[in-house]
Amino acid sequence: MKPTILLTGKTGQLGSELNRLLPKLGQVIAPELTDLDLSKPEQILQVMRDTRPQLIVNAAAYTAVNAAETDQVNALAINAEAPRLLALEAKKLGATLVHYSTDYVFDGSKKAPYAEADSPNPLNFYGRTKLGGDEAIRNSGAAHLIFRTSWVYATHGRNFLLTILRLATEHEELKIVDDQVGAPTCAFDLAEATTRILAGANSQFILAEVSGTYHMTAAGQTTWYEFATAILEEARHAPQNLQWLITATKRRPLIARRVFPISSEEFLSPTCRPAYSILSNARLKQVFGVTLPDWRTQLQRCFSSRPIYEDRSDILSVG
Repeated sequence: MKPTILLTGKTGQLGSELNRLLPKLGQVIAPELTDLDLSKPEQILQVMRDTRPQLIVNAAAYTAVNAAETDQVNALAINAEAPRLLALEAKKLGATLVHYSTDYVFDGSKKAPYAEADSPNPLNFYGRTKLGGDEAIRNSGAAHLIFRTSWVYATHGRNFLLTILRLATEHEELKIVDDQVGAPTCAFDLAEATTRILAGANSQFILAEVSGTYHMTAAGQTTWYEFATAILEEARHAPQNLQWLITATKRRPLIARRVFPISSEEFLSPTCRPAYSILSNARLKQVFGVTLPDWRTQLQRCFSSRPIYEDRSDILSVG
């Protein structure tokens, strides 16, 4: 019998991709924000008790890193308290909770990819709230999969990809931080990898027996400056009828001719971010046989004329 799956954040970058793929695995219940607002504990409890899911996929999060510094109550409620409640209810139901975390739980002082067992030390309030959610899930005793990822973007929503495209229609010169290293990860690839893993449950492994934290990012590494440069290169060679790109640029031409690298200090951000936040995906491959494509490959697929959302039956095989 296929499981009942409760999906949060169905309109977000990741949630919308999961909402396309998870129906392959079971009956998906994806409430509207008006019915499931993770800042409202009573709604969380009500939905969990009404739906009684076997699997909860929490794709909702407070991701505005700068805003979290001043909007701490909401950031804490959504990123820490809500996962705690979801996990406690999952434990009561014997359900499994899938949750997404961030590279920003680390301080960036390491010079080699971070492993899951490395000690976290977030530099900003956003990172602290996400770490709080991770710890609450682990302490709940519920079966869980926490997927830490990084620099998430999509062809919709609010993210670095769309910001660069917008700025490139407004300015001839862009200045982008070049001393922060990470792995840009497309939301579609995250959803695809998640679905592949969940498709292997019961037939290849028992979810409760593989509970834990796993790093799930694009392969390779880059800087924000290099990522911005790659975005503009791909955009200039993209098919002219690419609908999401037309929407992102509002049909305006890209006038940016030069992109300059600058330091984090020059950028004057109100929030500290790790200088190095590459995550090792070795454990994900070892346990589930799953790897994500290189970050540049993921980006190129976004700009391809071939839809990345087409029906992909092959994602249901793990290996």
